[in-house]
Amino acid sequence: MDDALWAVIKPLLPPWPERSPGPKPVDDRLCLQGILYVLHQDVAWQLLPLELGFGSGQTCWRRLNRWRQAGVFKQLHRILLARLNAAGELDWSRACMDGSYVRAKRGEPQPFRRRSTGGRRAASTT
Repeated sequence: MDDALWAVIKPLLPPWPERSPGPKPVDDRLCLQGILYVLHQDVAWQLLPLELGFGSGQTCWRRLNRWRQAGVFKQLHRILLARLNAAGELDWSRACMDGSYVRAKRGEPQPFRRRSTGGRRAASTT
């Protein structure tokens, strides 16, 4: 990963909480590279080679989950789209909307009150 892309991503990452003495966590940049390696090479998290220096697969997976919960990837997606759009690199003529992000209307509002079709209690015969 080049330094320009890391400069965009680094401010989006949540800060680490204060820790008790113990092993120092793996650097965020190395974990991100490990995540990208697993996704690009299509290997299982457990098979991430420790020799590459990215940390264990479990460490990278936990970091990915932590960042996902913090909304890092949604923010990064918006920033990169804005930059690509500003540079004129996006072809919006081929864009489409995904129903999972756009609220669907529930039809036209009705100007009158609909009568209930539910059952009613019978009149008393006593």
